[in-house]
Amino acid sequence: MSVLIDALRGDDVDRCAELETVLFPGDDPWSAEAFRSELAAPHNHYVAARDESGTLLGYAGLARLGTGIEPESEVHTIGVDPGARRNGIGKALLTELLRVADRWGGPVFLEVRTDNDAAIALYRREGFEVVGTRKRYYQPSGADAYTMRRPDRREEPRQ
Repeated sequence: MSVLIDALRGDDVDRCAELETVLFPGDDPWSAEAFRSELAAPHNHYVAARDESGTLLGYAGLARLGTGIEPESEVHTIGVDPGARRNGIGKALLTELLRVADRWGGPVFLEVRTDNDAAIALYRREGFEVVGTRKRYYQPSGADAYTMRRPDRREEPRQ
């Protein structure tokens, strides 16, 4: 499957909200308005995965946090249409987020459900480690989340 990774746009937010209800039915899925707000924030970077016809298959978002001296990033969300899973879309979205995070500098953090084995395995392959557990993080389901961290991957200046 050929997939294009590009910027998430305002006209994508309804599809994102639709996917959220499918992907996160036991929790509080993001609304189209929540996605609009995320896209409008200047410290955020959101991307889309599209098929050859332009259909949105997935989305992902990253926030730049911290300070200029001590930057860090946080993965806010990654979602892939269940019908398009197992095609490397989640990995492609994460790769793009990490490319941006590495340009910004600093560690990258995220939360993931403790029962989401596929996502946890992907994050571990990309250098993330569990650094804590947030009890009852996801609502209303009450599911726990791991907080994961990937160290700063900025290239050091060559001497």
